[in-house]
Amino acid sequence: MQYHIDPDIRRAQTMPGAFYNDPAAFEACREQIFARSWQIIPGAEEMVKLPFDALPYTYMEGFLEEPLLLLRDAQNQLNCLSNICTHRGKILVENPGKLEKGIICGYHGRRFGLGGDFVAMPETKGMENFPCADDNLTRLPAQQWRQFVFSSLNPAFPFQEWIGDMERKISFLPVEQFRFSAARSRDYLVKANWALYCDNYLEGFHIPFVHKGLAGALDYGAYRTELFKWGNLQVGISRGGDEIFKLPQGHEDYGQEIAAYYFWLFPNIMFNFYPWGLSLNIVKPLKTDLAKVSFRAYIWDENKLDQGAGGDIDLVEREDEAVVEQVQIGTRSRFYKHGRFSPRMEQGVHHFHRLLSAMLS
Repeated sequence: MQYHIDPDIRRAQTMPGAFYNDPAAFEACREQIFARSWQIIPGAEEMVKLPFDALPYTYMEGFLEEPLLLLRDAQNQLNCLSNICTHRGKILVENPGKLEKGIICGYHGRRFGLGGDFVAMPETKGMENFPCADDNLTRLPAQQWRQFVFSSLNPAFPFQEWIGDMERKISFLPVEQFRFSAARSRDYLVKANWALYCDNYLEGFHIPFVHKGLAGALDYGAYRTELFKWGNLQVGISRGGDEIFKLPQGHEDYGQEIAAYYFWLFPNIMFNFYPWGLSLNIVKPLKTDLAKVSFRAYIWDENKLDQGAGGDIDLVEREDEAVVEQVQIGTRSRFYKHGRFSPRMEQGVHHFHRLLSAMLS
């Protein structure tokens, strides 16, 4: 599919309304964007910590389903493998646990090492050209950033190029000390296209109109967007009186009263850093007009919870849902063709649309 987004934001038009409703566009995103992107492996930071730990999971369950296996071998090396036996296709590991004896198929006893190499199988006498490369499990890239683990089916860009700018900005934070809070984590179903949800996230233009509470905490006039190659950052400056980051001397933002760092990594992951910790948001497409948004909270300083820009996150999310679902309806109209970008406030959306058009071409 061909889309053209003018690189000059002053002239550019947004993705057409049809993009958010076309089943063919949705399918193109599945293979040309999500199969080639880095995706976080939920729960890996808690369940795959030690040698021989193994976690079977489905890559983007409900959308781009591929059974995979994340594990640590005897040397504590992180590996991501296909979880499908190369003999007859059975799922190999069904439950999280330890794999001290290697990977053993429960169907016909085929065995694999923890690096995915074929080891043995009963009743192979008489086979020719066996074993061969096809008998090994497919290995996929696995990368760890702080406590979080990511993988990809076929990455279109290097991991460090994808995450490096975020690490540069928040290197002063002890993110690996942040602790997951199940009580403050939840999933939301949004009746809108996944990309519309990202569009909304990527601009602060709507804050004074949609988020009255958040608008009271942030200085709208100082709100800014910084663009990276495979992501961008929105910087929320405090109006004063709220919790802010204590930035070290030498930090590029030292001296600024920053209440929130909102990072978006292409195509669908948001890292929202607040003085209390991190709200990690993962947007997963389900249908053309339905997405699941998973909010995972990681707490650093409980004393700063429920304050300032990182305060009532649930309310902000529900306000976003309401407006995005209305936009989904509007994009179906025969009278809506496309929009335009605010050069100051919608740089992030323009950046996103340019990446979409490039990946889908």
